[in-house]
Amino acid sequence: MRYITYMGTDAYTNIATDTWLLNNLHEKEPVFSLWQNNNAVIVGQNQNTFGEVNQDFIDEHKIEVVRRVTGGGAVYHDLGNLNFTLFVPIESSANVDFKQFSEPVLEALHKLNIPAEATGRNDLVVNGKKISGVAQRYANGYLMHHGTLLFDSNVDTMVRSLNVADEKFISKAAKSVRSRVGMIKDAAPEGLTLQDFWDAVQYELTNHGKDSEIVLTPAQKQEIIRSAANQFSTWDWNYGKSPKFNFKNHAKYDGGIIEVQVQADAGIIQDINFTGDFLGLRDWREIKNQLVGLPFEVSAIQPVFERNEDGRYFGSITTEELIKLFEA
Repeated sequence: MRYITYMGTDAYTNIATDTWLLNNLHEKEPVFSLWQNNNAVIVGQNQNTFGEVNQDFIDEHKIEVVRRVTGGGAVYHDLGNLNFTLFVPIESSANVDFKQFSEPVLEALHKLNIPAEATGRNDLVVNGKKISGVAQRYANGYLMHHGTLLFDSNVDTMVRSLNVADEKFISKAAKSVRSRVGMIKDAAPEGLTLQDFWDAVQYELTNHGKDSEIVLTPAQKQEIIRSAANQFSTWDWNYGKSPKFNFKNHAKYDGGIIEVQVQADAGIIQDINFTGDFLGLRDWREIKNQLVGLPFEVSAIQPVFERNEDGRYFGSITTEELIKLFEA
């Protein structure tokens, strides 16, 4: 595959780059990038940032907080972490399989004698421990598949950055994370550095160095920088205002955690919101206008979800599970 080099380690710019490339790259063959962020928490598009980060710690340690355009949960990035993104032309979001698009990365890890495998709804694991979480977004005929590769990340900072604010629980939380999360360095050949790892993954993904770089023009880079400044580094995008709703319900399914919030007037839906770490392939807000204005009744709401099932707006969460949220 051909590849793109990002502009540095600023999380706002890198998340803006991911999004810009999804919407504007339009290559006929898959393209990838490998990149790193400074210390940052990257929250899923449908998450409540206030509930995901330990704000006092974030502020004290100048950790960047950025909302991405893909679903899933909050993840911590630092310079011990290597990120990857694949941009793949694909006809429809209906039949996307996470594991299919993890294969190039898995193959690269296997060539390094790292026994990684895909498991669960969005994880790569080594020896039963998670080394990567991935997420996807489908838009305009292209799939963006991106994720983390934990090489030698700082677990203590990871735990403290996320929503464990009480010092009494920090040690317990860190111990729990260490029991579930693995570092690639521990499974890699002795002496392998992160740069060695980066170079080796790049070598494998570029067909042993045969595939060339796609170089963005200065004008394209300026578009990305403007996007980072005007959207991805703003409080409105990364935190926003939490609206008040008069109906709320949540559930945890195999496809993730989801919460619905509805504001209704005289039994008619005036506003509706879905939050959580579900892995929608497309942005559920594309169908929001189909729900606003309907009676707040299952018989009216269910057909909207049924006719939009192929869009995978809520990942693997089924229409039946979605409807249960409105029955409480």
